[in-house]
Amino acid sequence: MDTTQLLKGVLDVAVLAVLRSEDGYGYDIVRRLRDAGLGDVGDASVYGTLRRLYAAGSLSSYVVPSDGGPHRKYYAINPQGRSALHAQSVTWLEFAGAMSSLLTEHTDGTADVISNGDNS
Repeated sequence: MDTTQLLKGVLDVAVLAVLRSEDGYGYDIVRRLRDAGLGDVGDASVYGTLRRLYAAGSLSSYVVPSDGGPHRKYYAINPQGRSALHAQSVTWLEFAGAMSSLLTEHTDGTADVISNGDNS
């Protein structure tokens, strides 16, 4: 399954979640998302998401000088972003639960992925 479309729908909440515990600069955030299992996430998509979340008031930013290159712009989640993260997390968990119910078959107390040999 191509995860590109799935990523577009959850990238805002994924970025907010990554920043929940620690501020980060663009490429650091991309790396942390990939390390978390979102290997298909694109640099440009993350940078666009950071700009959008900043413009919407969910992130603050600050610049840190660098000895070995250009200054780095760090992003931090703020109270509005934490509120958005909470609301989006609730929505995601409800949606993921509904999808899990659709994609699994419960027999003998275990969940098995439905497989009928059709990959469509």
